Amino acid sequence: MRLLCLRLVAMLCALPLALGVSACAKTVSTSGLKGEAKGAAETIKNLQSDVTAGDQKKVCDNDLAHAVVAGLSSFRGGCEAAVKEQLAEIDSVELTVESVRLGGTTAARTATARVKSVYSGKKKVTTMSLVKERGKWKVSSFTSP
Repeated sequence: MRLLCLRLVAMLCALPLALGVSACAKTVSTSGLKGEAKGAAETIKNLQSDVTAGDQKKVCDNDLAHAVVAGLSSFRGGCEAAVKEQLAEIDSVELTVESVRLGGTTAARTATARVKSVYSGKKKVTTMSLVKERGKWKVSSFTSP
């Protein structure tokens, strides 16, 4: 169980790096997206805003899926302390949502977003997975190439 929690923290720690650190943040654009795809992109936009503001409470309460928060809650200080430690190293985040693909069933909606970021002057594409929990999209995982 401890190893699983360490993996979740590592995943959370990778998020700011995968999303990229930049001198000034721009708002994630959701133009061109409609319906649930736009809703999923709005979650990424909110995550960017909360990370840029250094608001670990909002990241844990509003942006991350329940399973991620539960895993981080086993650490001393819980999810907020784990996020706070990582946010201390971030100046701001610049993201571009390239696409959102919806999946799952009506009862268990999922989305996969391709998100472009700039880290150390280089463009990178990250894949973010989202799940719909109680009618709201939440980030459940992310990977970078």
